[in-house]
Amino acid sequence: MSLPPDTAGTAALAICESLLLALNDHNILPEKEIVGILEDAAAAHANAPSGDDEALHRSVAVLINGILAGGNSVRRR
Repeated sequence: MSLPPDTAGTAALAICESLLLALNDHNILPEKEIVGILEDAAAAHANAPSGDDEALHRSVAVLINGILAGGNSVRRR
C-alpha cells in the first residue's frame, strides 16, 4: 500500500504535539520551555543557510509559527 507523500510528516507532527502536551500536563516541562522549543525550531528553519531547500525551510518556519500562534502544542492556562 502506498501512502501520500506527507503522511510520515503529518504523523510525526501529531506525535510531537502530543508529547509536548503530555510533558506540560505532567509538569515535566513548563509552558515557557515548550514555547521556547518551538521558537528555536522555527528560528532554525527561518535562518537556514541558502540552498536547494529554501522554500521547504520557509514553509516549516511558517508552520511552526502557526502552531505557536494557535497554541496547539501547549494547553494555555
